Amino acid sequence: MVVWRARGRLDRLHCGLKLFATAWGAPVTSVLKVLQLMAAAMIAACGGTSAQSTPVALTLEGKAAPTTRPNAEGQKRALPDQTRAPLPKQVSRVKVETVARGLRQPWAVEALPDGRFVVTEREGNLRVVTKDGRILPKIAGVPAVDRAGQAGLLDVAVTPAASDSFYLCLTYAQPRKNGKNRTVASCGNARGAENLTLSDLHQVFQQQPDWDSSFHFGSRLVFAPDNLMYITLGERALSETRGFSQDVTKTLGKVVRLKRDGSPPADNPFAAQGGAAAQVYSYGHRNVQAAALDASSRLWTIEHGPRGGDELNLIRRGVNYGWPIITYGEDYSGAPIGQGITQKQGLEQPVYYWDPVIAPCGMIVHSGRLFGNWRGDILVGGLIAQALVHLHLENDRVVSEERFPIGARVRDVTEGPDGAVYIVTDELEGRLLRILPSGE
Repeated sequence: MVVWRARGRLDRLHCGLKLFATAWGAPVTSVLKVLQLMAAAMIAACGGTSAQSTPVALTLEGKAAPTTRPNAEGQKRALPDQTRAPLPKQVSRVKVETVARGLRQPWAVEALPDGRFVVTEREGNLRVVTKDGRILPKIAGVPAVDRAGQAGLLDVAVTPAASDSFYLCLTYAQPRKNGKNRTVASCGNARGAENLTLSDLHQVFQQQPDWDSSFHFGSRLVFAPDNLMYITLGERALSETRGFSQDVTKTLGKVVRLKRDGSPPADNPFAAQGGAAAQVYSYGHRNVQAAALDASSRLWTIEHGPRGGDELNLIRRGVNYGWPIITYGEDYSGAPIGQGITQKQGLEQPVYYWDPVIAPCGMIVHSGRLFGNWRGDILVGGLIAQALVHLHLENDRVVSEERFPIGARVRDVTEGPDGAVYIVTDELEGRLLRILPSGE
């Protein structure tokens, strides 16, 4: 009731401010933008939602990737089809609907089997969005997070644990002593037919070592068969930590593979070394913020490059993916990374790369349930691209790329139980969007 009263008062304030702006020559759009942010904050504080009651559908057609000059000019690709794939012969058309509006900088979204969604907000809130688009009050029991820079509450992954409960894992930046922090994963049980209640939440992973940096936390968590899970870790972005990606005794710049209780499997590639090395599955990564299993339970990841060099990789046991020794990119200053090379024997090449970058975050390998011709294709969110990027694969190679311009930073992607694609946008008033075949 408080929410609806607040909305009524804000509607009247909206009209008054519009008249004020018109009379005094102030930019109406600027005033209204401030009002929208005030409304979202007040509604969220009351535990309500600012979802649209009647979603407005928008039809989008796949667009080609820009053909602008690469950041790192003069670099030669190792494989002929490694970048700048063409549009598909039959361009896709999709319909985009708004499910909910008013999420505060959402970072991850996970679909539940009953049609609800679990969403993380980077400032430290975990929320449920109902099937009808209501954003429920924040869930109690979430650990404290470091919120500086790129830190915060990051990924959420959920898998059924029993008929009435879920096993839920969170990744987040944990504050440490002397200004340091680290990526941590905590898991526990969640249950509830409307909102969720957390219980038995406990840490199963801690990135080693801690570091004083507010960048490159990685943090995607993917459940795998045989009671296993993968967690992706960034190398914390600083010049002194880049080289840690090549050091398997540290978990910066790695993909780790663990049992769900946090213990390392005996068949991990460096298990015999013990310690942090026993957790490492692959190394030589920069900042992996997109990861998903395909139908054969193989892990695909997409990581941020520097200026140029976002990479799609098929992850294999014990393989070195090259950062910072090789990269299809350059430093933000325009200087080369290391020796400025893109290939070296013993270092794995990406399946595909982007230059200029899309700034990838969140991905799925689509089941094809609703989009039949997308079966096995990769869908990835683009922050800089402000688009959903669709890669069509054949024999593990990218043969076409198309982009659906969303007009906002796409932070995560999931597939719902209905086979539709759902994305969250990285905004102060973030949206949960549903993507369906256009039917045209």
